[in-house]
Amino acid sequence: MNLESKRVLVTGADGFIGSHLVEHLIRSGARVTALAQYNSFNFWGWLEDLPSLGGIEVVSGDIRDSHFCLSLLKEIDVLFHLAALIPVPYSYQAPDSFLDTNIRGTLNLCQAALARGVEKMIHTSTSEVYGTAKYLPVDENHPLHAQSPYSASKIGADAVAISFKCSFGLPIVIARPFNTYGPRQSARAVIPTIISQIASGLSRVRLGDLTTTRDFTYVDDTCRGFLAIAGLPDGEIFHIGSGEEIAIGDLFKLIVEIMKSDAEIEIESARKRPPESEVLRLRCSAQKLREASGFHPDVPLREGLRRTIDWFRDANNLRRYKEHLYNV
Repeated sequence: MNLESKRVLVTGADGFIGSHLVEHLIRSGARVTALAQYNSFNFWGWLEDLPSLGGIEVVSGDIRDSHFCLSLLKEIDVLFHLAALIPVPYSYQAPDSFLDTNIRGTLNLCQAALARGVEKMIHTSTSEVYGTAKYLPVDENHPLHAQSPYSASKIGADAVAISFKCSFGLPIVIARPFNTYGPRQSARAVIPTIISQIASGLSRVRLGDLTTTRDFTYVDDTCRGFLAIAGLPDGEIFHIGSGEEIAIGDLFKLIVEIMKSDAEIEIESARKRPPESEVLRLRCSAQKLREASGFHPDVPLREGLRRTIDWFRDANNLRRYKEHLYNV
């Protein structure tokens, strides 16, 4: 899809992936409106750091309000929906808020997109909807298994999205990224957790389960995947991933090697998920997206980690992270 001069809205634009996607959209020539979650400080999250901030319209609000969503979608051509509550550990503590934001928020945006006649809605899913892989690599036909309230809320949101295509003809496609990493990522994620503790000078890095595996994609590649998916057929689901998996213990060793650190691991039980909730293995099959668009990730894991580490080593960035706390 050619996005030049299109009126594009990004929900969750104040977050990690959303802020990077805004930058990619600006470079594509889109006219970007960025939704940041309302707060009384008028703080726009990671959007505050963008050198191109003056070239976008920032709106503060909450997708849980249907009236606000209807107003927000006025005169929008393309909607990238990334707004969500995503921390799995926090979903154990506050499951109701996850269902309210992720399912009802998605419903509100689908209704508004339908009413406003948007040309395309790109809805963001997650590889967590699969639970522990029953076979590898995981393709889009893999069965869904909600192992946490977060993953249940995303399964529900995906179902709402597809139902609006089937029931009302809403032009919607689902992007399902596997684990994205890079600059600006929340400290709740494992890569920032490791890097920020080492960069802060800690000799013992606190982690949870070291045996689980994940498929990591650098954030710029994930954003390129979103742009590719925007031009693909309605009602379809497409994975964004590298096709490679790495155990968390091996990931730690790789980061230590790149950072030239002698830090060691300290297992902290609070960082482990309940046994039946832990997703043990994930590896992406991105064949469907590759065949449909020619897209493939460009940044190898070692190079993406190097870029991420360089960002964290900037004192102005590192000071935003509380390495002594377990961020749920």
